Amino acid sequence: MRKLSLAAMIALAALSFQACNNAPKDAKESADSVNAVKDTTTNGSTGIAVDEMDAKFATDAANAGMTEVAAGKLAETKAVDAQVKDYAKMMVEHHTMINDELMEIAKKKNITLPTAPDADHQKELTDLSAKSGKEFDKAYVDAMVNGHKKVASMLEDASKNCKDADLMAFATKTLPTVKTHLAKIEAIQKAMK
Repeated sequence: MRKLSLAAMIALAALSFQACNNAPKDAKESADSVNAVKDTTTNGSTGIAVDEMDAKFATDAANAGMTEVAAGKLAETKAVDAQVKDYAKMMVEHHTMINDELMEIAKKKNITLPTAPDADHQKELTDLSAKSGKEFDKAYVDAMVNGHKKVASMLEDASKNCKDADLMAFATKTLPTVKTHLAKIEAIQKAMK
């Protein structure tokens, strides 16, 4: 009996460790996992009103938006260049509004969004926060240029390919703002060289 109990405990522990290894690493992965198992044929509390690719766009956009706000808040306190501080303030204001709009759409469509930036973006934020002075400004500006290029591409794709009309309209409406952000940060980057 004792051997049976010990074997059962070992098997249970092995299954627990395996489950932990298969668990999503971060909030974005968790949201994507939750959305992937929702029924796309129904709407309401158990179903999701969009297909898997549209839901993934929503989680990717939320992830990017939260990262912009977090990096902007960091830059508002750490940046030394006045243009960089002003840009950071604009990022916090604009991306908070964009994030709120996306959350409203997600709520209507029963899309689970991440609650924090993913592990890769968390690492970028941690690395950025370790910098100071002009080194911080340069790293922040470079991150904003790279991030806005990626987001503009993602929004461009979604504005053409989303199946959900509300998400397509969100992408179409947000794209010009992101392109304006990109142009401003590229001008700041050029002036810093």
